[in-house]
Amino acid sequence: MSQRGGWLGVVLLLLVFGAGGRALWLWLDRPLERVSIGGDLTHVNADYLRAELTPLLRGRTWLSVDVAELRREALAIDWIAEARVSREWPNALTFELVEEVPVARWNDDQLLNPEGDPFAIGPVSPPGDLPDLAGPPGSGAEVLAYHQRLATRFAALDLPLTQLRLEPRGAWRFQLDEGVWVMLGRSDREGRLARLVAAWQRQLARQASHIRYIDLRYPNGVAVAWHGETEPLEVDDGREG
Repeated sequence: MSQRGGWLGVVLLLLVFGAGGRALWLWLDRPLERVSIGGDLTHVNADYLRAELTPLLRGRTWLSVDVAELRREALAIDWIAEARVSREWPNALTFELVEEVPVARWNDDQLLNPEGDPFAIGPVSPPGDLPDLAGPPGSGAEVLAYHQRLATRFAALDLPLTQLRLEPRGAWRFQLDEGVWVMLGRSDREGRLARLVAAWQRQLARQASHIRYIDLRYPNGVAVAWHGETEPLEVDDGREG
């Protein structure tokens, strides 16, 4: 066989395999007919996830779909913390999802995960006993960490902390379980908290139901606003010096 005839045979063979490979691809690349959703899910349900995932699958076929891209799109869905996507023969996809863990409410219309990252509540009902936190954009981790420190401190007084707010200018305020708001301010937070604890143990605990708010932004002692009173009254914290 001449060299020219040999090259022609190779070309014909490649065309045959190419045509066959394309036919095989088209046969395998079927429309998606089944999507399975699984994972450790407590708060979100299958109906919510199916409604969120369906738009991502329109026009995509089993073999052509980019599972890495689909995973990134699934991670953009509220309440999804982690996602794994895989193909199942012959025309199905499987989503293994891990949902976010809500540890606090955030700015009235969002939730925080344990890392302090906010996510939307959406149509999901979160636990009802979450602390209520608020702060400027990007401050979720800082506010969550400070809440945990304060909550531990006041647990020793059997006094749960229900709300914590970081104002745009850096001032802090929080609410105790008794409904009492405490104005902590920006500076000398540890010293101010020590004065509050001393005054609470000495006098204020017995009068909690009559207190409107406590202002710690004073050089000595604390100022207390009582229900029915217009001006706060400075109270000695009982410490010497």
